[in-house]
Amino acid sequence: MTAAAAGTSTEPTSTTTTTTEPTGRGTFAALRVRTFRVYATGQAFANTGVWVQNIALDWLTLELTRSPAAVGVAMALQFLPILLFGMHGGMIADRYPKRNILLVTQLCSATVATALAVLTLTGHITLGAIYALALVGGFVIALDNPTRQSFVAEVVPPAYVRNAVALNAAVFQTTRLVGPALSSVLIGTVGAGWAFAVNALLYLGPTIALASLRAGDLQPVTALPRAKGQLRSALRYVADRPHVAWTIALVGVFGTFGLNFPVVLTAMASETFDGGAGLYGTFNVVLAVGSIAGALLAGGRSRSRLRLILLLGAAFGAAQTIAAFAPNLPTFTAVLVVMGVTNLAFQAIANSSVQLWVDHEYRGRVMGLYVLVFMGGTPLGGPLVGAITEHVGVRAGMAVCGLVPLAAALALAGLLAVRGARVRTA
Repeated sequence: MTAAAAGTSTEPTSTTTTTTEPTGRGTFAALRVRTFRVYATGQAFANTGVWVQNIALDWLTLELTRSPAAVGVAMALQFLPILLFGMHGGMIADRYPKRNILLVTQLCSATVATALAVLTLTGHITLGAIYALALVGGFVIALDNPTRQSFVAEVVPPAYVRNAVALNAAVFQTTRLVGPALSSVLIGTVGAGWAFAVNALLYLGPTIALASLRAGDLQPVTALPRAKGQLRSALRYVADRPHVAWTIALVGVFGTFGLNFPVVLTAMASETFDGGAGLYGTFNVVLAVGSIAGALLAGGRSRSRLRLILLLGAAFGAAQTIAAFAPNLPTFTAVLVVMGVTNLAFQAIANSSVQLWVDHEYRGRVMGLYVLVFMGGTPLGGPLVGAITEHVGVRAGMAVCGLVPLAAALALAGLLAVRGARVRTA
C-alpha cells in the first residue's frame, strides 16, 4: 500500500513502473522508438477518419431533426455500451494479446462506417438507423478503447510511457486539424455519405500498421488467467490508492459534463453565430490547435502530481464557462484555444499518471474503469446537456459544461487541503 493509501499523503510517492531513465525524457522522446512511430502513423489515419465521421454524423443528425437533443442522444448511444461493459473490455485486454484485439476492432469499425455510407448514399438513412449504428459502434469502442489505452505501454519501453501517451494524444489532436476540415469539404460538396466512406477506407492505415509491428519489439505483459472476482479485485486495487481513485473520479466528471462538444458546438455554430457545417468544423480545428499545444506540454513533463491535474481541470472548466458567455465570434474562438490547451493537458497527464501509478497486471482493467467513467457518463451527460441547450438556451448548456468540472476540481482540491491539514496536525 502506498503512503497515499495509508492516509499520510494525497500524492503518490512512487510508481510501479521505472520512469526515471533519462532516455525517456523530452517532448518527442517516444518517437525514437520504431514501434511507436509505426503505431502512431496508423493511429493518424484512424483518428483522421474518426473526426471525419464524427463531424458528418453530428451534422447529419442535426439536419434530419433540427434538434440538439437528438445529437445528444446519438452521442449517448455511442457510449452506453462503455457504461455497461467498459471494465469487461479492460478485462479482455488483460487476458488476450492486445494487438489481435485491435485488429478485430478496426475491422468492426470499418464495417459500421461502411454501413453508414451505404445507407446515406442510397437515401435510406433515418434517425433510427443512426441511433442503431451508433449503438453498435459503441460496443466496438467498449472493447477497443481500454485495449488501445493500455497497448500504448506495450509499444515503448517503460521509461517512455508517459511521453508516448501524451504524443498519442497529440497525434489524435493533430488529426483534428485535418479531419473536421476534410469532413466539412466532403459534406459541402458530395455529402455526408462520402465522409463515412472515407472513414471506412482510412481504417486500412491502422490495420496495416498493427500487422507490421514486430512481436520482438513489443513489451507484452503476462496474460491474465481466468479467475473469479477479477473485476472486484481491480476495484479494490483502485480504492486502496486514493490518488488513482480521485483522478478517475474527476475524469468521470469531465467526460460526463465537460466534453459535450458535439452538442454545444453544433448549436453555437448554427444558432448563436448563424453558421453552418463549415463553422462547426472550424470550431473543432481551433480546439485542435490548442489541444496539440496542451498534449505537447504534457509530453514534456517527466512526472506529474495530482494537484497539477486539479489545476488543469479547474482551468478548463473556467475557460468553458467564459466561452459560454463570449459576446462575439472572435472572443469565442480565442477562448476555444484555451479550452483546447487545458483540456488535452488534463487528459494526457491524467491518463499517463493513472497508467504509471498502477501495476501492469491491473492496467487493462484499471484503464477499462478509466474509460468507463470517462466515456460511460456520456449517456447521462449528453442528453441532459442537449435538453438544457434546446429548452433553456445554447449558452446555458455550455455554461453547465464548464461550471460542473470547475466545481468538481475546486471541491476535490478543498477536500485534499483539509485532509492534508489534518495529517499535519495529527
